[in-house]
Amino acid sequence: MENDDALDALGDLFGRIAANLGFAEESVWVALAVFVRVGAVSAMLPGFGEQVLPARLKLAAAVAFTAAIWPAAAPLAAPAAEAASRSIGGVVGLIASEAVIGLILGLGVRLMVMALQIAGSIAAQSTAVAQVLGANATPDPMPAIGAILTLGGIALAMAAGLHVKAAAMLIGSYAALPAGATPLAGDAAAWATSRAGHILGLAFALAAPFAAASFVYNLALGAINRAMPALMVAFVGAPAITAGALLLLWAAAPEMLTRWSEALDIALIDPFGPGG
Repeated sequence: MENDDALDALGDLFGRIAANLGFAEESVWVALAVFVRVGAVSAMLPGFGEQVLPARLKLAAAVAFTAAIWPAAAPLAAPAAEAASRSIGGVVGLIASEAVIGLILGLGVRLMVMALQIAGSIAAQSTAVAQVLGANATPDPMPAIGAILTLGGIALAMAAGLHVKAAAMLIGSYAALPAGATPLAGDAAAWATSRAGHILGLAFALAAPFAAASFVYNLALGAINRAMPALMVAFVGAPAITAGALLLLWAAAPEMLTRWSEALDIALIDPFGPGG
């Protein structure tokens, strides 16, 4: 009885919303289903879902994404929304399944930002500048190199049309996971493991120039110390490795961000794949 009352109240609310907007009530149910998936993805997108942004801006971005993809996603989500509207349990199940799908999609993209953070940490540790902190785009503590790469990557993604690519990804996701479908736990775990491995590999590949430079530096420092034991090589080497890290960052950052941007495009085109 209580479930019927809750469903009637929800239906009355949606009916009033539909009347005010000039839509059919079924369209409001579909918009709810689309918004849940889109909102979960938008909350984790680079640039749109950063924790430093106010909640109102995030909500506005989710509404804008919903309005953008609703015409294309409505026919795909309509059957599940219509079936769910018949019972309060169906409504809860639809919202839960769409939220899980959205979180999976958003996590796949958010991991790409983590690849830049890991690459920056590896580069900083390799070149002995990890203790230098900078202003971060995210609240996660990271060295200045990681902060620069993360800010540069987010800015590059936004300039390259991240909003358009994300909208296309959301529309295409209904072909792989229809509205109301529940991802299998085993498949989700296998995907997460594969994507995490790809992200770690991408991070190490991006930071490879700094790791190679660190190896050469320490090898040369050891040879100099062996040849001249009385020389305080640490006082000579510390400024050299710091200056070398800054020069290497200046030279390698454009190529690093280009490679990362290409991997991000692949992740958006194939969100359920292992990665680019």
